[in-house]
Order: sequence, then C-alpha cells, then structure tokens
Amino acid sequence: MVVDADRAFHALADGTRRDIVQRTLRAEESVSSLARRYPMSVAAVQKHVAVLEAAGLVTKRRVGREALVGGDVDAIREVAGLLDQLEAQWRGRIERSASSPCGPPTRTSRPWRRSTGASPSPASSP
Repeated sequence: MVVDADRAFHALADGTRRDIVQRTLRAEESVSSLARRYPMSVAAVQKHVAVLEAAGLVTKRRVGREALVGGDVDAIREVAGLLDQLEAQWRGRIERSASSPCGPPTRTSRPWRRSTGASPSPASSP
C-alpha cells in the first residue's frame, strides 16, 4: 500500500480523527459507537471517518446494518516511516553543522527586534 502523505497528514491534523485512528487500531468499532464518544452527530463522525478512509488510514466494512471501522496498521507504519525519514534528514543536518569548522550555528542578534515582541516599523529602521 502507498499512502498519500498529504492526505494522511491532513487527516491526522484533526484531534478527533487522531483519536478515531487510535481507537480503531485497538479494535474495530462501529460508526455509531464512535459517535457516542464525541460531542457531535453521527453524520459528523461519518465525515471524519470518510477523510481517514480516503487517506488510507482506516478501513470500513459493513456487517448487517453496522459500518465497522478498523485502523490500518500498515498505513500508520508507512506514515511513521515518512516521519522517520524526515527526522533522519534533520538529525544529519544538525550533526553536519555541529562538526563544521565554524561549529554549530548560533543565533544572531537582530537589532530591529524589540524586547516587547513588536514587529519592526519603517521609522525605527537604522
């Protein structure tokens, strides 16, 4: 399976959807059962499930009149793998910069920054 990273991260950007994924990774759960856990309608939960399903993070199957939702472990592993790749890249960058002849990058002072956090104004520019 190939997960669309944009869809997966968009789906996981919402706290309710992250919670649905966590619950359905533990065990399949019906949409109506999920809806009882959140302060929203069944239709709203169905929309959340549809976003997760389109991202490939959960699967939905019908058993009689119930729609059962289950988390896709392989898809979650693939998303985790993408995050691992990103982490390896930034760790490598930090290690390279720390071992450079100039040492690790330091934060430069910005004279136009005020301690109040206000943004620079054209009149106060040097």
